[in-house]
Amino acid sequence: MNETKVKQLIRELLVEIGEDPEREGLLKTPERVVKSLQFLTQGYNKTPEEVINNAIFQSEVNNMIIVRDIEVYSLCEHHMLPFYGRCHIGYIPTHKVLGVSKLCRIVDVFAQRLQIQERLTAQVAKEIMSAVDAQGVGVVMECKHLCKMMRGVEKQNATMTTSSVLGCFHDSAATRAEFLALINRSS
Repeated sequence: MNETKVKQLIRELLVEIGEDPEREGLLKTPERVVKSLQFLTQGYNKTPEEVINNAIFQSEVNNMIIVRDIEVYSLCEHHMLPFYGRCHIGYIPTHKVLGVSKLCRIVDVFAQRLQIQERLTAQVAKEIMSAVDAQGVGVVMECKHLCKMMRGVEKQNATMTTSSVLGCFHDSAATRAEFLALINRSS
């Protein structure tokens, strides 16, 4: 990102919306927005392979592995407003498992890009399936979207749920039902 150019664009934007970029509270806003965008879109500078960092381990287990309630923060590509919520991941390994923190990092690498929730859910599922050659993967995301809360339809309590099921999670109703039951249990 060309920081100087983006700072100037933010300064111009402030003028266009009717603000005075020389006002005390706005003097450093262009710099802060640049830093914010660099952080919120850092997924463009990472690959799933980098965040997995070879934390794939041989394992003979073939039980369902689930991580629930992974926080998700992303920016919608249509309005560049945040959406946020929870991601639940389940997979059945073949002979390899991922380090548990890597599941969270895979979510982040895709969430820290301009996104739509549907694509984000599918990208996470496909990456896990590919990384460990799983028998199956299930990913469910439940998110609130500020683009519909703050503007547009202005619905505050609607939550969008998306799912992506691959392999045996797609092919077996029993496996899918077990996954959904386990992610919906009270802690």
